Amino acid sequence: MNLKVLAARFALVVTCGLMATGPAAAQFWQCAPYAREISGIDIHGNANTWWGQAAGRYERGNAPRVGAVLAFKATHRMRVGHVAMVSRVVSDREVRLTHANWSRPGRVETDVRAVDVSPNNDWSEVKVWYAPQGDLGTSSYPTSGFIYADADAAGAPAAAQPAIVTDTRSTTALANMAIAAAAKAPVTGGLSLEQ
Repeated sequence: MNLKVLAARFALVVTCGLMATGPAAAQFWQCAPYAREISGIDIHGNANTWWGQAAGRYERGNAPRVGAVLAFKATHRMRVGHVAMVSRVVSDREVRLTHANWSRPGRVETDVRAVDVSPNNDWSEVKVWYAPQGDLGTSSYPTSGFIYADADAAGAPAAAQPAIVTDTRSTTALANMAIAAAAKAPVTGGLSLEQ
């Protein structure tokens, strides 16, 4: 069996494995378990309790950092608050958030825009991208601030932090890419099927 055939079989096995995980990837997420999973900040309970629980356990502040969790206060529309992880800092007044259960129930959104609209530029009030509108939502939301994951002396996220997955392509597309790459792999040595 030559290398090309072996590579194609391997790609097929990988494809089947990826397709089997499709339903798990489509699971319903609440914001708090999802934020805990991707940020490494080990806090449990409703989102509106995260800020208080972080006291004495994690550094807190009002400046965005990649990997930090933005804690939203409870409101009449969000009775248990909300938490979202900062996936990118664009400027001192704009970040990208990765979070769950915001625009669509149970769904994950990656790198969505959030803007500080607080009068004191302290991130105490924000507007967040809302998919059904295709823009920032019309409402602004009060926040407590940022909860920082374990950091080194420079304030950068610790190396042990989980990777932020931003690839939103379907598992089928990824599997097709793996098969195409295997088919293009150069064949050196091995047995030829031609006589």
